[in-house]
Amino acid sequence: MFDNLSEKFSDAFRNLRGKGKISEDNIEETLKSVKTALLEADVNFKVVKEFVEKVKTEALGEKVLRGVEPGQQFVKIMHDELARLMGGEQEGLDLKKSGVSPILIVGLNGAGKTTFAGKLALYLRTKNKKEVYLIPADNFRPAAKDQLITHAKNIGIDYFDSDLSQSPVEIVRNGLAKAKELGKSVAIIDTAGRLQVDEELMSQLVDVRKSLENPEVLIVADAMTGQEAVNVAKVFHERVGLTGIVLSKMDSDARGGAALSIRYVTGVPIKFISTGEKMKDLDPFHPDRLAKRILDMGDVLSLVEKAEEAINKDDAEGIMKNLEKGRFTINDFVKQMETINRLGSFGSIMKMIPGMGGMLRQMGDLSPAENEMKKMKVIINSMTKKERDDVDMIDASRRKRIAAGSGKTVQDINEFIERFGQMRQMMVGMMSMMKGGGLPNIPGMGPVKGFRQSPQNPQLLGGQSKKGKGGKSPFGKKYF
Repeated sequence: MFDNLSEKFSDAFRNLRGKGKISEDNIEETLKSVKTALLEADVNFKVVKEFVEKVKTEALGEKVLRGVEPGQQFVKIMHDELARLMGGEQEGLDLKKSGVSPILIVGLNGAGKTTFAGKLALYLRTKNKKEVYLIPADNFRPAAKDQLITHAKNIGIDYFDSDLSQSPVEIVRNGLAKAKELGKSVAIIDTAGRLQVDEELMSQLVDVRKSLENPEVLIVADAMTGQEAVNVAKVFHERVGLTGIVLSKMDSDARGGAALSIRYVTGVPIKFISTGEKMKDLDPFHPDRLAKRILDMGDVLSLVEKAEEAINKDDAEGIMKNLEKGRFTINDFVKQMETINRLGSFGSIMKMIPGMGGMLRQMGDLSPAENEMKKMKVIINSMTKKERDDVDMIDASRRKRIAAGSGKTVQDINEFIERFGQMRQMMVGMMSMMKGGGLPNIPGMGPVKGFRQSPQNPQLLGGQSKKGKGGKSPFGKKYF
């Protein structure tokens, strides 16, 4: 979402490179570019004006630290002000220590309320270990109830089979009574939306809000609608009283103005961002982390958190034990691919690494790399269990069979095995180096110490061939 803004900021900061100090003269052009970038990102003009003035004041009043370039210090000031603009610190849900905590979900049609209700239920169960109950209270759109129940069944969450002939207040009252009876700790209430904000909808929501004791009231705002999302949130807050904002569709290519404006305009904290279509694609909102991503400073903390969730400890230990024995199998490779898939797309991972945003923009579309991963998966699925455990046994006839089974050519299979061989060499070599066994084997420079080569494929890893010469292609006509 913020790729274009990040690029514009990066261009703006070039004006400060090579400067000896921060002065009004050398930041004027930079601030002008920053202002233009924010306005083009659909940030509220009042927000832009105040933001630029604060950055200018902070920058001119800041002493340049010894050993720190003015450009780097300016980026730090920008980061702090962006984080402040979006709320400063992460704010979580205010849930009761005992009894049922009601969470009212509001918003317009199409913003993603019902999907968010399912995502939040899964998040609270997995992250907060809460007993969650879903209550469909949209009596205007019966399909919304069906959709919520489908989500509930898919993620294994209990739900209330509401009577849509009742009023929203009656549905919520009965649903909460059932949640209390079942010993639930959180009840998520999905309400009706509209194509536009109207008096009937607001009156219903006000009545439901009054019937609840200290609820969390979260509005789901479509980040793609820019300033319209800000205006809608403002109206809902004035009438219903919001406690938090959820920005949906944050994985889109929208300009991002809503995320940078909505807290300033409404005074309501952003609590969650929805980043995809899957139920697990929900993250708590950290203003400082998003500011880092926008400024290409990375988001290492989020990457570490995602890695902790994605990595299977048993799988990781199994791979390490194999590497200690000088083995790295296709099964190990598959487990690594699955871990990467759980982390997210290549692009989303790279954006969390400091300085990689600019490189990512230079690289352009990463879909070919992701397509290559899918291609490898198809090839692997056409192999037998024994072949995945010992790639060296895959001779000419087996390669033809795998090619036929995967719908690929024999050359595709050859290329995969060659690439896997290079990866295996690197992985085993790194382990050898860690154990004091010397430098890892580089293709064409000899075998890894203690590595078992295949009698069928002596050159598989670019090691010594029967003639004692390495570095040639591991596949030749003799195999076919």
